[in-house]
Amino acid sequence: MSKEVKTEWITVAAGDSQTCDAYLALPPAGSGPGIVLFQEIFGVNAHIQGVAEQYAQDGFTVLAPDLFWRQQKRVELAYDGEDRTRAVALMKELKPAQLQADIRSSVAALRARAETAGRKVGALGYCLGGRLAYTAAAITDVDAAVAYYGGGIHDQLALAPSLQCPIQFHYAASDESIPPAAVQSVRAAVAGKDAEVFVYEGANHGFNCWDRGSYHPASAALAHGRALAFLASRLF
Repeated sequence: MSKEVKTEWITVAAGDSQTCDAYLALPPAGSGPGIVLFQEIFGVNAHIQGVAEQYAQDGFTVLAPDLFWRQQKRVELAYDGEDRTRAVALMKELKPAQLQADIRSSVAALRARAETAGRKVGALGYCLGGRLAYTAAAITDVDAAVAYYGGGIHDQLALAPSLQCPIQFHYAASDESIPPAAVQSVRAAVAGKDAEVFVYEGANHGFNCWDRGSYHPASAALAHGRALAFLASRLF
């Protein structure tokens, strides 16, 4: 049995009957439950690859699809300046129907892999990806979902009644783009569901990302522990 996480870029089926690239991270055991990891607006960059490897080290088979494949393959952007401007522009070009097609195809692609055969599959995402993990919980057969500071979830609460699996939300108390009222609206919409909502005092948007100025180590560690326990209990 290998003692290392193995990673590679692979090609998977995507929406529109096409293909896209995806970053695959395999656990040291070589197989395990699956996690579809949805990127931030900055692409499948070094941080998202690092998160994939982090969860692979925890025993999961992780697939991070390149969601900007229609505009530019394998976008990897930083968080400030021209890169941020480019990231926002790319995000605005995304179309909901295309994203839903990519969500479905990514989940299907991970379920079809030998490393996840007979195993459960979950969804995990950050910012844009947090919203997509939430969407995956409503429109696919994932077995669990975790959404970190999902931008726009509070504008898509019509999906809440369709949630088909346990879901966990992580929000920053000082996130200007997702104010307390928005978090409360999510909390109210998932009341009665198998859902958890956590808010981290002293944290801002992007608190999990160790490459961002908003990185908040205490919140990141606590949230990772909660997410890991949640996913382990639902997927293993």
